[in-house]
Amino acid sequence: MTPPLIQTETLPVEGMTCASCVARVEKTLKQTPGVESASVNLATEKVTVTYNSEKTDLRNLARVVEDAGYSLVLPKQPGTDKRETGEESYQQKNYRAIKRELVFSAALAAPIIAISMVSMTNWFMRWSPLGMDEVNKLLFLATSIVMVAGGKRFFTVAWRLAKHFSADMNTLVAVGTGAAYLYSTIAVLFPSWLQITDPSSHIYFDTSATIITLILLGRMLEARAKARTADAIKALIGLQPRTARVRRNGIEMDIDRENVVVGDTVIVRPGESIPVDGVITEGRTSIDESMLTGESMPVDRTVGEKAFGGTINGSGSIELRAAAVGSDTMIAHVIRLVEEAQGSKAPIQTLVDKIASVFVPIVMGIALVTFAAWILVGDVPISAALMNSIAVLIIACPCALGLATPTAIMVGTGLGAKHGVLIKNAESLERIRQVNTIVLDKTGTLTLGKPVVAAVVALNGNAKDDLLRLAASVETKSEHPLGRAVVDEARKSGISPATVREFVSAPGLGVSGLVGDIRVAAGNLSFMKEQSINGAEANSAVREMLTDGMTPLWIGLNGTLAGVIGVADEVKPSSAEAVRMLKELGLKVVMLTGDRSETAHSVAKSLGIDEVIAGVRPDQKADMIRDLRQKGGIVAMVGDGVNDAPALAHADVSIAMGSGTDVAMEASDITLMNSDPRNIVLAIHLSKKTLITIRQNLFWAFIYNVIGIPLAAFGLLNPMLAAGAMAMSSVSVVTNSLRLSRTRL
Repeated sequence: MTPPLIQTETLPVEGMTCASCVARVEKTLKQTPGVESASVNLATEKVTVTYNSEKTDLRNLARVVEDAGYSLVLPKQPGTDKRETGEESYQQKNYRAIKRELVFSAALAAPIIAISMVSMTNWFMRWSPLGMDEVNKLLFLATSIVMVAGGKRFFTVAWRLAKHFSADMNTLVAVGTGAAYLYSTIAVLFPSWLQITDPSSHIYFDTSATIITLILLGRMLEARAKARTADAIKALIGLQPRTARVRRNGIEMDIDRENVVVGDTVIVRPGESIPVDGVITEGRTSIDESMLTGESMPVDRTVGEKAFGGTINGSGSIELRAAAVGSDTMIAHVIRLVEEAQGSKAPIQTLVDKIASVFVPIVMGIALVTFAAWILVGDVPISAALMNSIAVLIIACPCALGLATPTAIMVGTGLGAKHGVLIKNAESLERIRQVNTIVLDKTGTLTLGKPVVAAVVALNGNAKDDLLRLAASVETKSEHPLGRAVVDEARKSGISPATVREFVSAPGLGVSGLVGDIRVAAGNLSFMKEQSINGAEANSAVREMLTDGMTPLWIGLNGTLAGVIGVADEVKPSSAEAVRMLKELGLKVVMLTGDRSETAHSVAKSLGIDEVIAGVRPDQKADMIRDLRQKGGIVAMVGDGVNDAPALAHADVSIAMGSGTDVAMEASDITLMNSDPRNIVLAIHLSKKTLITIRQNLFWAFIYNVIGIPLAAFGLLNPMLAAGAMAMSSVSVVTNSLRLSRTRL
């Protein structure tokens, strides 16, 4: 099979540390011939790139990224997944490396700071066996080790970027610490070059060592906190068992989950995690589906019903026929959706990206102006001017800017998945809070989507049980939901349908056939008229059924009306509360359905919905959504069936019920896995909470720079304090995002 020309890959990028890195990697890839789009997420440290495989390939993209100063990590083998193999991720390796560098740097920085402070005291000058010159050379040696061992990561990236006339956060750190180190080295080894008579007053080795150590501390805390933002994904992945017990050719065996094929008989014992999606062929049990739906109560499952991989089997032993394996399972689909959402960008990120693209050059310009101003206007020594300009470089926080939005999006989408709300992308998460009109499909959204017999009215001396038996007999050959409801009711009542001859189906009208010597007709009023059956006798009963939201099914026996069966689609217990909650949010609630007006208005009245659009064909639903948008509505459409897909596609935000069809779920921005309409409100709350968190993050990221840079430029901020503040800025942003995971929705 020929691979598609346009391909999309999501790959790790090593070496990114701030929003400026994100802007550079994106710009570099977008300028590469054959690349359709590129989006970098600093929180996940990954890039999603779409490219034409005839014009470029992954190896070429890796070369381009490397030329820009970073490393694109290519998969070792097509289709391999580090999550499955247990291979340590780049984030884990990076965290371990930073931790080692921090421990080593701190071990040297502590004595460097102590000696630097003590060496300036009279006590030291009086009792020390070493002279000041020897002490300074010891500090030089110790700091040199810190600069190489701890600062290598900053200088390496800064040098690669400098070769391409670019700069990022690493450049600011490298230039700042490098300037202090170089000036101090010259002051100690070649004081005459700077015309220094007292080197001890111009030594800033402790500044360089402390800055490197503090920034490494911040990076380590940031790396550890960022790893926690992906907890939702890790939890979902951990639900899948590594092995499965299957029966092949009558022999039971344990095999790797990846080796299960569609059609295999899978045996699941009590308390085990179900390895694949399948249909139960034997047994009855209760299954904990909370990891998919967010619903804490186990659900009963029996023969013929679906079971999903990653869910937990209860007290019963079951066998199921594998229907979806590997990447086709529901939990794999959920993981993909969450990962895609976490890797996507919210519209609010556009502003941050624009600022990030010019942030580092502006900061370096401010540092140069600061240095020159203090020399020319401030009339201070070069060393003092240098320290002030270094403080400007070090206090700047593009890292916090780059992490403000993606970390909140990661935690927000993960929190949604935990509650059974799957959000396809960050744009949907941001947009749903702006919705002012919510359109609800009736069947399967507000109702259970499974019609049941609610009333049986027998006429002309017929018995109810006889009426139900004869109607169920002809409906056994029908696929219509109303017919299935009649058959289910008969079986539930212990009534066995009889054999049918001469069966005839009239689509959209009804069915007929011979049961023994009785010709039975079941259908709507138009079908009765075609059969020359007068339905007027049932008018009062039908009106009552319609008032109660039932759909009437007329039954005729040998050309005479025998009765009417009222079929209702039961309203979900949570629907009325969901409508009330939506109204409390100030939303306009509209019911949109293909059902007849009387039934739709009856259901709407019971739920408190004021506006109803009924009797609408699937293609007309999309027109109705367009009309609502043209009237100024920001519209969210909620549906669950194939007939809802066009309307979902035309809404500003589309929401699908997880119990619905794959078509509806693919057409939607948000999927509610447990089909509870109250989760629409949960999704709106989640959007608002996430946007509040993003704004808080951006405020703190900007405030660090807005306050810190002027303080440093005016000489009011020591470079070491600046390093501590800068290190903590990113940590504070990520930590604030993690607070979102503990939010009650």
